[in-house]
Amino acid sequence: MDAVLAGRWHFAFTITYHYLFPQLTMGLGLLIFILKTAALRTGSEHYDRAAGFWARIFAINFAMGVVTGIPMEFQFGTNWARFSEFAGNIVGQTLAMEGVFAFFLESTFLGLFLYGGARMGPKAHWFASLMVFAGSWISGWFIIATNAWMQNPVGYSLDRGALQLESFRAVMLNPWLPWQYLHNMCGATATGSFVMAGVGAYYLLANRHVEYGRTFVRLGVIAGCAAVLLLLYPTGDEQARNVAALNPVALAAMEGVFDTTPGAPIALVGQPDMEHLRLDNPIAIPNVLSFLTYRRWEAKVQGLKDFPRDLWPDNVPLLYFCYHIMVGLGTIFMAGALCCAWFLWRGTLYQTRPLLWVLVLLTPLPYVANTAGWLTAELGRQPWVVHGLMRTSEASSTVVSSGNEIFSLLGFMGLYTLLSILFLFLVYGVLQRGPQAGSPEGH
Repeated sequence: MDAVLAGRWHFAFTITYHYLFPQLTMGLGLLIFILKTAALRTGSEHYDRAAGFWARIFAINFAMGVVTGIPMEFQFGTNWARFSEFAGNIVGQTLAMEGVFAFFLESTFLGLFLYGGARMGPKAHWFASLMVFAGSWISGWFIIATNAWMQNPVGYSLDRGALQLESFRAVMLNPWLPWQYLHNMCGATATGSFVMAGVGAYYLLANRHVEYGRTFVRLGVIAGCAAVLLLLYPTGDEQARNVAALNPVALAAMEGVFDTTPGAPIALVGQPDMEHLRLDNPIAIPNVLSFLTYRRWEAKVQGLKDFPRDLWPDNVPLLYFCYHIMVGLGTIFMAGALCCAWFLWRGTLYQTRPLLWVLVLLTPLPYVANTAGWLTAELGRQPWVVHGLMRTSEASSTVVSSGNEIFSLLGFMGLYTLLSILFLFLVYGVLQRGPQAGSPEGH
């Protein structure tokens, strides 16, 4: 294994593990704010305690996100020094703004929310929840602005072998950014919603904290329905059209299109055959890919064979399967959420144990879908680290060997195993004590 591949495995592991935590905090930030709004409007202690319960889980995830996020910043300098030298003047801006503005906003008001309730009035405490929500979503904006720039670089000039920022406005108005951001935040909301609904369903099945279980299921199902529908349209649809317009070779790989085809079908199932450059055993719906991409049933969709081989994504089968896992799980979420919403509307969901079990079993799957979605985005950008400007093979540090990378990766695996055990222990304790154990106002 060469140093570049080892470095890619290293970064893939650390960033995949890290993103398990921010996706939940961004989703829960919105839901906690909704609970606090209900508490402020009704004066009910029930909603305050519910918000306090989820704030404790939020805080554990937030701490894990901080601990696992810091090493990734250092990796830019240690493992990807040539990338940092080439593009650091631009990506450093957005990453620094995420830390200075969003992170400190979120962490400051999270502390006030958790420990200042006894000294703050209801409106001030509600405002703290709003700032926690805003901080988490602003953080997501700056991080995704960084990734969107790597996908579609804008607002730069090249000076003596390094990129210089020419227009911060262009970076913030990158056409790739809005739909990627909204799609990502809907994915995070889906994670928060299904986790909340799953915990509520568990409480109902166990006949514990029943009133809180009903609240968690109700809010989780309603928010989850909204999130999964928005993931499909318009955010997912528009982001796919962005890919078609700005990186068509990635779209061809994602959909398994090898030959340029007018009226291209969309493949529901199939296996890319890279030896014969075809999709084996496809189950496809005629003309649908053309319509979804270009809004015309007979529109031509470019196939991989239209592009030079050195511009293809490095691993077409992995990209294809990640994309289809994301879409397939999204379809399952939609069916489950809509079914549960129907029973909720009829007033029978809380007594329908099979559907409560469905909510419990769905709980971990948004993590899989979000991971598959980010793998799709990153694999689709390959072989570039900055699309069209710098190849991934040119971005690694020249003085770090593959042995260094593998040794460090094994160390992180061991450390993150210990962190995972601690995380599960802490979350289990919160779940066992339940919402009636206290609220922020009691601290």
